[in-house]
Amino acid sequence: MTRIYWDSMLFIYMLEANPTFGPKVRRILNQIVSRGDRLSTSVFSIGEILTGPRRRGSVSGVDAVNKYFLSGAVEILPFTEATAHQYSVIRAANRVSQADGIHLATAAEAAADVFFTNDNGLRRLSIPGVKFFADLDGKVI
Repeated sequence: MTRIYWDSMLFIYMLEANPTFGPKVRRILNQIVSRGDRLSTSVFSIGEILTGPRRRGSVSGVDAVNKYFLSGAVEILPFTEATAHQYSVIRAANRVSQADGIHLATAAEAAADVFFTNDNGLRRLSIPGVKFFADLDGKVI
């Protein structure tokens, strides 16, 4: 079984039905499900994803996000003391935002096989513990 890590934006594209990226994300999700792979993300992602519906005052949006993450469809990875050490190593060696550092450290600590992101800058990084990076078109680096 392959552990697939998604950064927050992929979930946002899917849950908010983004017309440009939503269909690509759905295609990737269908492949993950059909292969029996494990979709994972950081607990931090939930906070990032909930921000949009909360800003819009969308109670139904907040409920939909919570329902999705409580469904068991996604493995929610914790931010632990070991993850914090990974975070410091990644941030010391790379120019990444705090949020991206959290995602990368969480994926590395969980030994993610593939890290999906729509961020070109992240895909160019080499992060010990993350085997491959992939974009929304399936290009693996």
